[in-house]
Amino acid sequence: MKKKTVVLGLLGVHLDQPRRGHDRWAGWRPSVAVCQQPDLVVDRFELIAENRFNTLAGQVVADIETVSPETSVRSHMISLEDAWDLEEVYASLHQFSRDYSFDTDREEYLVHITTGTHVAQICLFLLTESRHLPARLIQTSPPPGNRRKEAASVQGTYQIIDLDLSRYDQLAERFGQEHDEARSILKRGIETKDKSFNQLIDRIEQVTLATNAPILMTGPTGAGKTQLAKRIYELKKSRRQIEGPLVEVNCACIRGDQAMSTLFGHVKGAFTGASSDRVGLLKSADGGMLFLDEIGELCLDEQAMMLRAIEDKQFTPVGSDRLVRSDFQLIAGTNRDLIADVASGRFREDLLARINLWSFRLPGLSERRADIDPNLDFELQQFASASGQKVTIGKEARSAFVDFANDPSTPWQSNFRDLNAAVTRMATLAVGGRITAPLVAEEIDRLRASWQRTQLADSPTSDLSSILGSERVAEIDRFDQSQLADVIRVCRQSKSLSAAGRELFQISRQAKVRPNDADRLRKYLARFGLTWADIQAVDDLGG
Repeated sequence: MKKKTVVLGLLGVHLDQPRRGHDRWAGWRPSVAVCQQPDLVVDRFELIAENRFNTLAGQVVADIETVSPETSVRSHMISLEDAWDLEEVYASLHQFSRDYSFDTDREEYLVHITTGTHVAQICLFLLTESRHLPARLIQTSPPPGNRRKEAASVQGTYQIIDLDLSRYDQLAERFGQEHDEARSILKRGIETKDKSFNQLIDRIEQVTLATNAPILMTGPTGAGKTQLAKRIYELKKSRRQIEGPLVEVNCACIRGDQAMSTLFGHVKGAFTGASSDRVGLLKSADGGMLFLDEIGELCLDEQAMMLRAIEDKQFTPVGSDRLVRSDFQLIAGTNRDLIADVASGRFREDLLARINLWSFRLPGLSERRADIDPNLDFELQQFASASGQKVTIGKEARSAFVDFANDPSTPWQSNFRDLNAAVTRMATLAVGGRITAPLVAEEIDRLRASWQRTQLADSPTSDLSSILGSERVAEIDRFDQSQLADVIRVCRQSKSLSAAGRELFQISRQAKVRPNDADRLRKYLARFGLTWADIQAVDDLGG
């Protein structure tokens, strides 16, 4: 069964008005003309009009029914205080789309965008493009030349526009090219093969181009968070979605007053050494993007100010009583478990909720072994660009390196930093600009030795050995070694014996009326012949 054709259109307050003193059928009137097309049968016309133009709407309804008896017309009256107010007009037409009972199985809909204010036409376009109005667009035009034509030709012409871009091969191809370009920017031009990573990049691209909300990137150190933040900025810049600069800061490198001043700025005289005003990085990022790497290292006071800066887009510099405004997009990076940090009181729950709207975990290199081969070529290209020397790798050498890199036992502890360093070393030592199998073997031995030393340094007993000596550690049960190693780490991170005790006994101390955390900790250390001074002496010596 052929579907009925239904036109939805706005009353044209000026264009649909009959000419005064002339034959009312002699002038081109778009709402009437759309129903006069010889090859377009309009079964129903839904006329949307403001209440104040009720008389004209009634006349247009009567005229359509006169020139096109097969067309039934229904009026929908709406109230608008300002027909040029985008928010008001869109809300009114959006409500119409929600209230209207569409029957797409039996009817085809055309949205007439010739009449109404430009604002109303834009709203109709947006509602059609978003499929709130399940329709195609129809545009009518007057007859060429003098509009005073015979009645038989006064209807002019029309054109139907389908916004389903999937039907337009060239447009679809162009959008596909833009998607590929965006993906290439985010991947630094590397043809990655890991399926899950490519899906992650696609989602990041979608979010990047759709919102300016904060983005949180998690994952191990060296996974590429900093590089990806730069690529996100580059992508938004290329699409003219951002104009200001990219400002980067590693929060692990700033502490105390320095952190406050670095981030939020200060005024002259705010503290000793503040000889002049300082803008601060948040203000420098105004209109651009701020990348806070290792955001989990911020202290609680800095987190509180950062929360206000994100939510209210304003903050107070150190020593000032005046608010400073800065509108930036935030990208935060961390290798910490911020949820665990919230549970321990180390990170503010409200700040995590604010920056965790879009969270993406970047996998380490050991989780993306399929991408080691293309990244090997990329690193060689980077070396050539930096040094001006092109270096290649032989077939046998490549096979040996890739086999080693893909071996599950190869840890890639520092992820892409390890890979970059390895390629840089091999390329630098390559005689005649070619990396050979013996050179690869040498680098493999170097990497394995380096990782072994790191594992030993990171072992639970490394702090014990530096304080007690390896022979004394060997006399302590493994259970006690693990416990004592954790106690020593807390002590080395604390400012005083009491502070370390509060951290170590934070649960059990709540059951005591007068907790003496320092005394409990002092007695525990004494069991192993240690004092607070012993631990601090190692730190003073750089141990």
